Amino acid sequence: MDNTGALSEQMRAIPLENFIMLSLILFSIGVMGILMRRNLIVVFLSIELMLNSINLMAAAFSSYHNDPQGQAFVFFIMVVAAAEVAVGLAMLVMIYRNTKSIDINSLDKLKW
Repeated sequence: MDNTGALSEQMRAIPLENFIMLSLILFSIGVMGILMRRNLIVVFLSIELMLNSINLMAAAFSSYHNDPQGQAFVFFIMVVAAAEVAVGLAMLVMIYRNTKSIDINSLDKLKW
């Protein structure tokens, strides 16, 4: 049995505009988290939230157009996000070791 057709029909039961609005809200929350917070962990989480909103949008459009390229694109975004988390956490540890703080405003002490 092929369940992809049934899943696609279930996905189309929800209007595409709902996915667009949810993705827009998630992306906006991520942007506000980056602009308003000074905690480096919250900034990284906001970036992840923005990437996940893009993933939601790509998966929704991929399902509505019966095109698997969007889902492959989501997979590559997830790989980049995982690499970003690894590098970001390594940077966070090094910043904390040097400044004893994870506040973004304390990063001006790291200038040469």
